Amino acid sequence: MNRIGVCPGTFDPITNGHLDIVNRSLKFFDTVIVAVARNPQKAPLFDIKERLEMITDSTKGMTGVQVEAFDGLLVDYLKRKHAHGIIRGLRAVSDFEYEMQMAMMNRNLDQSIETLFLMPSVEYSYLTSTIIKNVASYGGNIEGLVPPLVARRLRDTFRSAP
Repeated sequence: MNRIGVCPGTFDPITNGHLDIVNRSLKFFDTVIVAVARNPQKAPLFDIKERLEMITDSTKGMTGVQVEAFDGLLVDYLKRKHAHGIIRGLRAVSDFEYEMQMAMMNRNLDQSIETLFLMPSVEYSYLTSTIIKNVASYGGNIEGLVPPLVARRLRDTFRSAP
């Protein structure tokens, strides 16, 4: 049986912390779908096509990883994909309350959905896409915190900003 997990997020941009979670989740699932949300409530720096491109490039060496965009309720997406669970990273206690609420709502919407929480490796425990964008916007060094293509795209984006 092919056990499918979905790792959802905005990934604006993907970081090495995200990739750490995706890679480690392959211990629990045969296939991990990195599901990129088109979240109308957020104003992403990169459009959906760019985010999909960066994630696909960053995961090309990971067997069992697929990258797709999705709209709507996550539980509906999981049903369409015949997925068995949601994969979420928890960096700090501050993440827990929100993530627990989302997990409980997803379970309320579909009792068969389970959420697997993974802690990132220590070297990525403080990383967020927002922090990465802030550092990059001031020309700070983000090497080793994001994949090479992401670092280039961030440098190019902020270099051309007014």
